[in-house]
Amino acid sequence: MSIAQQAHKILPGLALTCAVAIVAYAGEHVEVGLFGGRWIESLVLAIVLGIAVCTFKPLKPSMKPGIDFSAKILLEIAIVLLGASISLSAIRGAGVWLIAGIAIVVVLSIAATYMIGRLLGLPPKLATLIACGNSICGNSAIVAVAPVIEADSQEIAAALAFTAVLGIAAVFLLPFLYFHFGMSVPQYGTLAGLTVYAVPQVLAATAPIGLLAVQTGTLVKLVRVLMLGPVIFLLGIITKVETTEPNRNGSRHPSLVPWFICGFLGLMAMRSFGLIPGVLVAPMESVSGILTVIAMAALGLSVNVRSVAHAGGRVIAAATLSLLMLGVISYGLIVALQIQ
Repeated sequence: MSIAQQAHKILPGLALTCAVAIVAYAGEHVEVGLFGGRWIESLVLAIVLGIAVCTFKPLKPSMKPGIDFSAKILLEIAIVLLGASISLSAIRGAGVWLIAGIAIVVVLSIAATYMIGRLLGLPPKLATLIACGNSICGNSAIVAVAPVIEADSQEIAAALAFTAVLGIAAVFLLPFLYFHFGMSVPQYGTLAGLTVYAVPQVLAATAPIGLLAVQTGTLVKLVRVLMLGPVIFLLGIITKVETTEPNRNGSRHPSLVPWFICGFLGLMAMRSFGLIPGVLVAPMESVSGILTVIAMAALGLSVNVRSVAHAGGRVIAAATLSLLMLGVISYGLIVALQIQ
């Protein structure tokens, strides 16, 4: 099939996913205009709108190639570009013990959350998505991990939807801990950085406490985001080892780590060593964000809403217990490091 024929085949579904993404962006702008902030990101809105379209108006078969292209190829490109927004220089302002502690918190949280999800009857891939989302950086982690473990659209939609709700709840509830439990500003900033999902949400949760809380929370959060690279790399190796077919001699040889993981780590390394000009970082991050929203629209357009609803109660329980457990582990780190 020629490139022109492939493009013609993909175009209808791609156009639909782009249209859904545009409406999601418009909805986010309406939020900002009405409420002065983004409480539901365009990424989540794209998923919701896609599910609504798929539910109320069955899609034609001609749409499927473009939707599949958007959900897979565009998402993988977005993940590669995401690497340019992460620099190892973020660790310069943190102590060695704090960095080690954050890494331990992430590992313990992923393991514990995965076990909680499995005990509640969630499929392994959905439990993994919730574990990585809660433990690292919410939506970004879920989006990055999903293609690595080959999660399906229903699992991704469920993890994103309920994690987004909890992320917003955490922003509102965390300040009460500071005002009612006698925490110091550095303690609160550290707790916010360890538990809140996205950097903008960390800013929202710490801003009412003051500049020191914002600086501490942001630093801790950036170090926590750096854990995304090693986690997706290890998950890629584990997944490929488990799914590799035996060769003619009956032995197994793991295939190469997916290309987009290598690209993600490569751009992260280039950013860290100053090989990416500063003027390119923001545009690359913007393109990554746009492609991610389009990909999420595509995932929504391929979701069976009944499957998501069926998993709803268990997903909410797993995500909520995971967040509470992450808060306990994080406070344990604060005590262990004697942060005052």
